[in-house]
Amino acid sequence: MKHVPVFGIDRFNRKQGIGIQYQIEVFDKNRDFKVSYPHRHDDFYEILFITQGTGIYTIDFQQYEIKADTVFFLSPGQIHELELSDDIKGYIFLFNSAFYHVNKADLYKLFELPFFYTLGKYTPPLLLQNEKERSLLEEFFQKAILENDQDLAEKDDAIRAFLYLILIHCKRLYPEVLEEKMSKGKVLVKRLKQLIEEKCQEHLSVKDYAELLHVSPNYLSETVKSLTGRTSTDLINDRMVLEIKRMLIHSELTASEIAFQLHFADQSYFSKYFKKLTQFSPLEFRGKYQNL
Repeated sequence: MKHVPVFGIDRFNRKQGIGIQYQIEVFDKNRDFKVSYPHRHDDFYEILFITQGTGIYTIDFQQYEIKADTVFFLSPGQIHELELSDDIKGYIFLFNSAFYHVNKADLYKLFELPFFYTLGKYTPPLLLQNEKERSLLEEFFQKAILENDQDLAEKDDAIRAFLYLILIHCKRLYPEVLEEKMSKGKVLVKRLKQLIEEKCQEHLSVKDYAELLHVSPNYLSETVKSLTGRTSTDLINDRMVLEIKRMLIHSELTASEIAFQLHFADQSYFSKYFKKLTQFSPLEFRGKYQNL
């Protein structure tokens, strides 16, 4: 087993270069950047719109069926793997937060979208319900690709406008969207989840995260509990367990080495922690997946 590779957005851009902030193109079996699976992205988001074909999209151990008229969303850091039929077709848009937030005063605007850094454990795809929904989304992708293929004035601005249209269209259709505007509390929880994603290996406490978010631990915990039904500690533990599972399955590190890398006091505490939350010892979990 090898470590799961982490790719930057430049890995997926045929032009290659420094400072690449987005990539949009047709998605099919000919799209080959020689990336290995499973892998994760460093600091960019993905929208994958499937128009034809079948398969399985595995995101952080959760499998989703790939079929026509389905839109998948991926946040930075999520380990994912694709199994695709030969007739797969669609579109893919990769972008980082800097590209999205140009000219936006609110640097957390991206967190208002329900399908990035979701409040729950999983990120279900969007299944388009009719031809009108499908054709409009496809039109946005096609026009953005056309812009990308040309070297016209204000090209980036035009592509960014189509990105906004794609995201607004999906937000309106996404099943978890509420009619009310995203509350400050939901943005706070998503910021917490982003920080946990970035710093999970540092084994920080609720107090540490509260300080980074410039709120009190009590306020953070109350907000998380009211919006998710779970505690801040639950979210931290969820992400830590996920990281341990990733390392057990996708690396050759021993339990002791993983415990050290994740800043546990010792292997004994590490093993007890993992078993309490999963019902498996680290070695039992690794053996279970190796034998699949």
